[in-house]
Amino acid sequence: MGGRRFLVELIKPSHYDDDGYVIQWWKSWIPSNSLACLYGIAMDLAERRALGPDVEIEVRAYDECHTVIPVRRIIRRIKSGGAGLVCLVGIQSNQFPRAVDIAAQFRAAGIQVAIGGFHVSGCLAMLPDLPPDLEAARRMGISLFAGEAEGRLAGVFADSLEGRLRPVYNFTDDLPALQAQVTPFLPLGIVRRYGETIGAFDAGRGCPFQCSFCTIINVQGRKSRWRDAEDVERLVRANLAQGVFRFFITDDNFARNRNWEAIFDRLIDMREREGLELQFIIQVDTLCHRIANFVEKAARAGCKRVFIGLENINPDSLLQARKKQNRVHEYRQMFLAWRAHRVITYAGYILGFPGDTPERIARDIRTVQQELPVDLLEFFILTPLPGSADHKQLYKGGVWMDPDMNKYDLEHVTTGHPVMTAADWQNVYREAWDLYYSAEHIETIFRRAKASGIKPARLLNHIVQFYFTFLQENLHPLQGGYFRRKLRRQRRLGLPPENPLTFYPRRVWEVIETHVKLAAFYLYLYRIRRRVERDPSAYTDRALLPPADEETGMHANRRENNVISGAPA
Repeated sequence: MGGRRFLVELIKPSHYDDDGYVIQWWKSWIPSNSLACLYGIAMDLAERRALGPDVEIEVRAYDECHTVIPVRRIIRRIKSGGAGLVCLVGIQSNQFPRAVDIAAQFRAAGIQVAIGGFHVSGCLAMLPDLPPDLEAARRMGISLFAGEAEGRLAGVFADSLEGRLRPVYNFTDDLPALQAQVTPFLPLGIVRRYGETIGAFDAGRGCPFQCSFCTIINVQGRKSRWRDAEDVERLVRANLAQGVFRFFITDDNFARNRNWEAIFDRLIDMREREGLELQFIIQVDTLCHRIANFVEKAARAGCKRVFIGLENINPDSLLQARKKQNRVHEYRQMFLAWRAHRVITYAGYILGFPGDTPERIARDIRTVQQELPVDLLEFFILTPLPGSADHKQLYKGGVWMDPDMNKYDLEHVTTGHPVMTAADWQNVYREAWDLYYSAEHIETIFRRAKASGIKPARLLNHIVQFYFTFLQENLHPLQGGYFRRKLRRQRRLGLPPENPLTFYPRRVWEVIETHVKLAAFYLYLYRIRRRVERDPSAYTDRALLPPADEETGMHANRRENNVISGAPA
């Protein structure tokens, strides 16, 4: 039989910095679950010869956050192979301009291209019409894919093989169950390019809450869909076979995965009965500690770090954002529950709710420092992300939102505020990082860690990652990595390449300056850490004390109001 080849090129784009250069690293920090999901599904189709016994599917994957995309090589390979499809996957709103710029190069060569991810899915799920950026992409001949790929990718590949790719594939109203589905996987060559050689997978999708700024609930639904424990074990063992034992479980809220206990029990069995080394990071809500055995089993299963959607300590702001599940008076109890199991806690904190002012934000951050034993705080600007209820409301109301999707990265102001100017709002974002990571509070973080049995050295590297990335690279740490790459010709369309005589000397100086400052910052943290470690005295403070009965009982509301207003408790 005469065989045919169908080439599949999966690309996870990065996004542009403020100077128009692609944000790229020698090793990036955050792995891509979307890329892992698509790669796993595509490889399964290839192994099953899903396009017919005479069609060989070849699959390659790239994460632009740590890899220069070989556009010309891909074009040559597809043109010589006869048929192929470039899939730009997992595209968030801030990555959409970069994705289109990459797609334009392939479309100019006559290559078929499809774009999917949260931006496309969110817009199609929430808006009555295609927004201008999606319409422009469609006019370029780019196919738009909304929804989830399980059970659908074979049809897209078949259409592409026959040269009849549809303009839009919309599956947002038909969310598949995850049991017995192909599990996420990336080959070691890609996983090694993440800072900790860390894999990513989703054990479930969907969240029951109704936060107005969230896109998850409108793209993945509010009903919990989960993978079986057997599927999770299989994907973990596949990664262990190639030496990968660290994982980022990307569920937006693992505590609301209805199968969490069976999954934890399976991982506990693998660790405790077989002695396998497993470590993972999860994301949860602020009420997870109320679920019987959840925190304890998470720690036993290998949870070393947990991200918690704290968002704010102002009950009015939380209510406005429809985040009713966050109960300020329980925050300390929740953080102490994780600390008791020596799990490092990260918390997200959103700046720019309607009642926020620079003074109020500064006061609230000081309250967090004094009242809550959270280890690491990361700040975000309240952003009307396409796919969220906030974005839909502003869109339908004709309220101004910045048309440049590249800025929708949660660190740029993209709409108006009732009290603060855009400049004030942007400045308070920068000041929040400096305020929280002051020398005094960094020492407090180390002292609390030592008092709780957590080695301060574990936190030192994370503080470097979080705060230094923000300071030096002017980027949110979730976009960070090791050793920033900046290629002169890899610049946003419309911005001319810089003169080599200007670009390269400045780039050499930037590299030298960055690493001198990095060494100085590391030494600064090391000295604080050593001072804390050598101090023999016992340490405690208000944040480490269990909340008094009256704080979690009938007087909780009074205490919340006092804390927020700055009055004595």
